[in-house]
Formats: sequence, C-alpha cells, structure tokens
Amino acid sequence: MIALGGVIGTGLFLGTSVTIHEAGPGGALAAYLFGGFVMYLTMLCLGELAVALPDVGSYQTYATKFISPGTGYMIGWIAWLNWAVTVGLELLTVSLLMERWFPDVPTWIWCIVFAVLLFSINALSTKSFGEVEFWFSFIKVATIIVFILLGGAAMFGFMPMKGDPAPFLANYTSHGGLFPNGFLAILTTMIVVNFSFQGTELVGITAGESEHPEKTIPKAINNTVWRILVFFGLAVFVLAGLFPWENADKVESPFVVVFDKIGIPYAADIMNFVIITAVLSVANSGLYATSRMLWSMSNNGMIPKFFGRLNKRGVPINALSVSMLVGCLSLISGFKAPTTVYLWLTSIAGFGAVLVWASIALSNLLARKKFLAEGGNVKDLKFKTPLYPIVPILALVFNVAVIISLAFIPDQRMALYCGIPFIIVCYLVYRFYASKHMDLKEIKTNSADFNIKEEA
Repeated sequence: MIALGGVIGTGLFLGTSVTIHEAGPGGALAAYLFGGFVMYLTMLCLGELAVALPDVGSYQTYATKFISPGTGYMIGWIAWLNWAVTVGLELLTVSLLMERWFPDVPTWIWCIVFAVLLFSINALSTKSFGEVEFWFSFIKVATIIVFILLGGAAMFGFMPMKGDPAPFLANYTSHGGLFPNGFLAILTTMIVVNFSFQGTELVGITAGESEHPEKTIPKAINNTVWRILVFFGLAVFVLAGLFPWENADKVESPFVVVFDKIGIPYAADIMNFVIITAVLSVANSGLYATSRMLWSMSNNGMIPKFFGRLNKRGVPINALSVSMLVGCLSLISGFKAPTTVYLWLTSIAGFGAVLVWASIALSNLLARKKFLAEGGNVKDLKFKTPLYPIVPILALVFNVAVIISLAFIPDQRMALYCGIPFIIVCYLVYRFYASKHMDLKEIKTNSADFNIKEEA
C-alpha cells in the first residue's frame, strides 16, 4: 500500500488526459503498459536485493556496495532531492485544491497546516506513518475501482451518461484510429509515464523496517506491480474510450467529468477530496523516503552523524526535520521563482527518478555476479530475479533509453541540462570531501552478508 501510495497521485487523476491527447488512445495505452513493463523488470531486480540485504538505504546502499561508493553517494543525494522536491510540489498542489472549498483562505496557510500534519505523522512512529498511508492508499484504490466499473459500464451502454450515447469503441476506431499522432508520439510521452510510476521503489526502503522482509517484500512487489498495471491500464482504457483524444487535454480532471456525466451527486467535490488524499499520500511517502535516505547516508559516514540520530520511537528525527525544511523551501521557490529555481529542482528530480531505477538494475546485475564469484549458491537466495541476467540488462537498457530520449524532446531537455551538472557536482564533492570521512569497511560486502538463512 505504501508503494501504491507513492505511485497513484496527480499523474493518474489529472495527468492521463494529457498523455491521451499527445499519443492518442492506443498510444496512451501502449505507453502505460510499456512503462509498467519497465517498472516490473526494475522491481524484480530490487526484490532480490531487498530480500538479500534489507536496508533502509535501499537502492542508495546497493549502489554504494555494488557499483561504487561515489555512485552511491550521488544516487543518495539525487533520490533525496527527488522526494524532497516532490513533498514541496504536493503541498503546493493540495493548497490549490483547497481553494475550491475555501477560496478566501490564502494558499500558504494550507501549506503550513498540511506540512505540520505530515511531519507529525512521520515523527510519531513508523507504525503511524504506515497506518495513515494504508488508509490514504485505500481511498485512492477504492475510487479507481469504482471509476473503472462505472466508467466501463457507461462506455458500453450499461449505464446512461447525461446527454451522450454510449461510445463503445468508437474513440479507438475513429478520429485517426489508435495512433493518430504516430509512434513517435508514444516516445515523447514515455518520460511522463515513467515518472508517474515512480514510487514503487519505496518497497525497497520499507524492507529495512519490515519484520520479515523475505516474506513481505516479494509479495509486496508482485502485488504492487499487477495492481498498478491493472489500475492504470483499465483506467486509461476507459478514459480513452470515453473522450475523443483531440479534446482530452481540455478536460481538467477526466475522473470528475465521468462521475458527473454518470449522474453521481457532488462528483466534483468527491473527486477533489480523493485527489487531495492522493496528493497527501504521495507527500507522506516522499517524506518517509527522504528521511530514511539521509539516515542511511549518515550511517555510512557520507554525511554528518547529526542526520543519523533517532528519537525514542526509532524515527530519524533530524533527517526528517531537514527533509521537511527543504521540501518547504522548494515549495517557496514554487511561489517565488517557478521559472528558474523551481524548474531546475523539478527537472533534477524527474531526471533522478529514472536514474535511480537504472542504478537498481545495475546493482542487481553486479550483486549477483559478486555473490557467485565469492562462492554463493543461487539456490540459497530467498528471492531470485528471474531469467538473470536478461531481466536486469533489459531493465538497465530501457531506463537508460528513457534518459537518452530526453535529448530529443525539447520540452524535457531541461532535465539533462540540470541533472548532468548535479551528478558531476555530487561526484566532485564525494571525491574531495565525503570519501575522506566514509567508513569503507562498512560499505564492503561479501556473500556472507546476504540474508539467505531462515534464522537471519
């Protein structure tokens, strides 16, 4: 549910209409299915790592141990910035959504209210975070299921829509067909689609605080992937079937329009509540991820021990406080400098999201190789990436291809312009500062470290 909470947000509830408009009905469906396939490959790689070496630092720790300490340092910072900026973005979004009900209340007040709320939930305990995130996710999942059932019924004539006949598959066969803008249009939407699937990797972070990761993590990964594919796939199928692709971008929230046309009372208010829940859920997951990333890096000596201190409830309170502060600073830049500082931050974050997935695939590839070279037996691994090395190689190639595609999409090149310099700076800081303070003995690993015994 935590992984679902990180994924199902404004990208699904508000962003799908843009994807349908850009790629057409068939193109949007193909983009989300392919993006889901890449997500599945990447999460299979993460599954083997998370079960063998459960660690709160997750993909940052794996990159440090199996790629290089410098790469792990860079991945840690870019992943932390990714989610810290996301927290600010979601707080900004939820404050704007609250204007529907409270138009006279300044947006900054809602930002403060929800920032305090999210901080309190995370500071209380890991259990309180998980409990709240479960219910946030439950509301979103229930809404999507209801939408798929009612929207599908309206699409095929089992339920009347106000003023419109049932379209059946007309929007897939007319208006230029499945791919009205060609297959290149699918490529231009892939980066947006991949970004919308970011959050599933939070499963790896939760492994470090799970009681039985060898049992819960494989189940979480498999269940999360098929649920996301079903929810996104069917929701996009219904949306593309109900709206002509040419007009899809004119719909502010397609879910609101569908519920309203079916005749559900207060449809707009209901969906506004659901979207607010979705936004808070993503911010909640993001705040959890950023605090654990700083805590892990502190434990490895990459950053000062200040960030590794825990409160009485076992929460990394200093890391949580700094992450919340940076999230609020990015929020302020969204108000004061949306076309400069905020654009740079969001571009680095978006670029980093795909880079993290690529690092997971490469870490799995190198970790298994190291494990076997040191005498390990694959049969002893409690969770194995299937079809090794094909799966991690495909995951790595596809994620790198998405990054390279940014160079050919004018609207997305800013991610490279900001992301590549940020990577260079991280490596330089590591080379001249962090490497002198890191405990390399803690970073090195061998086959004996892998969680392969039941008593572990």
